[in-house]
Amino acid sequence: DSKKVGSQDPNSLLWEISGNGIEKPSFLYGTIHIICESDYFVKEKVNTAFAKTSKLALEINMADTTEMKYIQKTVLGIIPLSKQLTASQAKKLDQILRNVAGMSLSQVDNYSMVTVMSLIAMKSGSCTNIKSYEMEFLAKAISAKKTIIGLEKAQEQMDIINNALTNEEMITMLGEMNQELTKQMVQDYKQENIKNIYTAATDVKMINEADKKLMLDIRNLNWIAKISELMKSESVFFAVGAGHL
Repeated sequence: DSKKVGSQDPNSLLWEISGNGIEKPSFLYGTIHIICESDYFVKEKVNTAFAKTSKLALEINMADTTEMKYIQKTVLGIIPLSKQLTASQAKKLDQILRNVAGMSLSQVDNYSMVTVMSLIAMKSGSCTNIKSYEMEFLAKAISAKKTIIGLEKAQEQMDIINNALTNEEMITMLGEMNQELTKQMVQDYKQENIKNIYTAATDVKMINEADKKLMLDIRNLNWIAKISELMKSESVFFAVGAGHL
């Protein structure tokens, strides 16, 4: 029921990787990192595929306490945003925060820009109860006693984001984020339209070619090398952001 990698129809979040000497099939699933609880769905074919596997691979191993401690540490910025940003950047970010989150820049001054981005992404979903596919798969894997691994380290991911995006670019990206855009992306996600998700995620208004290369292309190549190796020996359920599909 899941699509085979190499099949023509791109409309699927779940892909089966089999053949070519692989003993047991592995599965690749595209997630959306934050979604309203009312929009959250997992099809039966996903549960079936998940049950067949012995290992869960996420972008970051969220079951690893060292990794989670690092993520918690990066919630706060090293330098307050008011000292990092120019007057015009501060004004623009303050306006975005007021419009989307009903907050001011002074309330998030000690957070890192990445944290502010996550906060605005959550608020642009316009719902109180949110879910994370990664956390749901993680809980299922723990209860099924599956091994959990990460395709990259939290620090690597953070370094990539910080190297790819300047404060100016992050603010521009946040300025483009709104409820309509989020609604459309969730709609495309629910229809499993990975072509539209990719087009929206790589829109030049959101991200330039060099940043896209760092955040999507290079990471994909790194992951493919690991995925190819991992699935030789066992059946793995890989869950990564749908933009990477």
